[in-house]
Amino acid sequence: MKPLGLYSALPFDFTQGTRTQHSIIGDMQIYLDYSATTPTRSEAIAVMQAVLNQQWGNPSSLHEWGQRAATIVEQARIQVAGLINATDPESIIFTAGGTEADNLAIMGMARLYAVPQHIIISQVEHSAIAEPVRLLEMWGWQVTRLAVDGKGRVNPQDLKAALRDNTVLVSVIYGQSEIGTVQPITELGNIAQQHGVLFHTDAVQAGGRLPIDVQQLPVDLLSLSSHKIYGPQGAGALYVRPGVELVPLLSGGGQEMGLRSGTQAVPAIAGFGVAAELAAQELPNETPRLIQLRDRLFAELADIPGLIPTGDREHRLPHHVSFSLEHADGKKLSGKALVRQMNLAGIGISAGSACHSGKLSPSPILLAMGYAEAAALGGVRMTLGRDTTTDDVDWTAMVFKQVLQRLTKLSAEC
Repeated sequence: MKPLGLYSALPFDFTQGTRTQHSIIGDMQIYLDYSATTPTRSEAIAVMQAVLNQQWGNPSSLHEWGQRAATIVEQARIQVAGLINATDPESIIFTAGGTEADNLAIMGMARLYAVPQHIIISQVEHSAIAEPVRLLEMWGWQVTRLAVDGKGRVNPQDLKAALRDNTVLVSVIYGQSEIGTVQPITELGNIAQQHGVLFHTDAVQAGGRLPIDVQQLPVDLLSLSSHKIYGPQGAGALYVRPGVELVPLLSGGGQEMGLRSGTQAVPAIAGFGVAAELAAQELPNETPRLIQLRDRLFAELADIPGLIPTGDREHRLPHHVSFSLEHADGKKLSGKALVRQMNLAGIGISAGSACHSGKLSPSPILLAMGYAEAAALGGVRMTLGRDTTTDDVDWTAMVFKQVLQRLTKLSAEC
């Protein structure tokens, strides 16, 4: 096999390995960043176009144009509710995305209290939870951040020990976007419920990929995002269990059961609804297919020295593959460097480390899991989707090995 040149342009002259032109976006391109966003499916686009062209009324208006738009919103509410088996569609509050849904859960609860209380989250939350909680902490709230083990999982006993008399909310992510670990949500929710504490989970990565039944799951609040399930960007939802009280973040016309004022984005919500309904229908077949592809990619990369799988292999999102480079140097050899070189090879993946003012920062998720700072600079993620094929996985593994071999050599020469 001919090594891949560091700054080569397509096409690469590989001497072995072939792939079919199946799930590609242009010439020899493979998208493996479905946890970041998914392509909007044609069925969602079709309904959005129909709404934009024909049903453009304001859903709050009483005339026929408005009521047709309102009907579309309510149909989408039923569709999204069906994805998580919420029997009361009005428990679905539409937002502009998962981040707003998370903020409404955290800040909407906090605004119920005139005096700061105690809140519990994990150390591996998405920034859409971590940042509003950090703001609450600045305002005097007490915050406990539950530690995780080396696989990124919370110990339910730690939650039990962390509860206080003034604990008002527990928020633990369902499936971690960077490392793929799925938390013991049922056990955590039961503990919170037994102590009379509200429980929220950010299910943005899990929705449409794992079966979720809020009639069985002990959650009071649950966040979803449209563009993670092949719906349009700019739409999300917060499930609010009937009887749970929140204070809205936006004041205005009182739309969305009074919890999210502002004229609804009817086309995006309609697309979200279609995507949710189709995700629910396809989940029984798509989830095991993704698990098979996920495990195949893990197996094909298992023999690479210094490439460490991250996250929990047993309790894991079905589409998620992630690693850390044990000997990352933050320069020639890092997660970001791998992303850039894979992109030159026509393959889209993502990295866990962040870049601030030109300097790489180690992944806080990997640091929380006990990884050394160097290894935390080397996090990479490959996430699969409905267009991913076996050929895509095999080709990616071959190219990844060549890219990593080249970067490792360059790093050693510096």
